[in-house]
Amino acid sequence: MPAWLSTTIFWTTLVIMFVGLFGLVVPVFPGIAVIWLAALGYGVATGFTTLGWVLFAVITVLFVTGAVIDNVLMSAKAHKEGAAWSSLVLGILAGILGTIFFPPFGGLIAAPLVLLLLEYLRQRDFKKALATLRGLAIGWGLAFVVRFLIGAAMIGIWLVWAINR
Repeated sequence: MPAWLSTTIFWTTLVIMFVGLFGLVVPVFPGIAVIWLAALGYGVATGFTTLGWVLFAVITVLFVTGAVIDNVLMSAKAHKEGAAWSSLVLGILAGILGTIFFPPFGGLIAAPLVLLLLEYLRQRDFKKALATLRGLAIGWGLAFVVRFLIGAAMIGIWLVWAINR
């Protein structure tokens, strides 16, 4: 592969990964998936060596872990504050639909609003409903920190792969 092409693939992959990493600020943006897809694209474009397969497997494990932990942290903190699982599921669904139909901020508005409304209707206590909303917000913050660290680790592992081709 010519050096100019290899350099272009490297920098394009790195830029896409940084878009994924900084896109994690938006809770419903699939930044971890963007980073993983960039690593996959890099492997397809440059060819997988043995080291590449091993490091891509580690990146994949981090991707799956990040995706699961994200939802667990957000939901668990709100549930600890009293939110019903059904309210959380509907809130997440509202967040997804809000993002699809009213990007980029529809999901950020829809998820907490639906959770607050459902919890108020369920408990008939606005203070308790606000507590669950606060729990969701704290969970979002924790999830962001974890996803950001996992995304940074994925990029670091990819850099080891790319540099040691």
